[in-house]
Amino acid sequence: MFGTPAQEAAVREVVADAGKYQSDPEHFLPLHTPDVEIVNFGGRRVAGREALGEAMRAALASPLAEVATTVEITGVRFPREGVAVVAAFKRVHDARKEPDGVGPALPATSGQLTYLLVEEADGAWRISLAQTSPVTF
Repeated sequence: MFGTPAQEAAVREVVADAGKYQSDPEHFLPLHTPDVEIVNFGGRRVAGREALGEAMRAALASPLAEVATTVEITGVRFPREGVAVVAAFKRVHDARKEPDGVGPALPATSGQLTYLLVEEADGAWRISLAQTSPVTF
């Protein structure tokens, strides 16, 4: 069995920090590996920390800055040494308002989120992959 309680706590902390800093590129981006891949609700794939930073800054300069998410971890497992898979449920909170006072339609307001984290040479856990699949009820 791989993964100690201390490693699981460290992985959970990275996921919590990703949520905490979702609107702060300076603190959010270092939580990710240089070759990170992110696939969002809409299926857009962003490859690399630099591209993630560009996409994040563009989103924060748009009405998407009013969209925030919360993540509830439902499980953590360690398929091998230095690798963690995190299963989570993601909820989208959209504060954007149209002129009629109603928010724009979102493709989904919740989803299943899977993270792949790796333990790097410096001992830090970083997000290497994040994939969100929309859930519609």
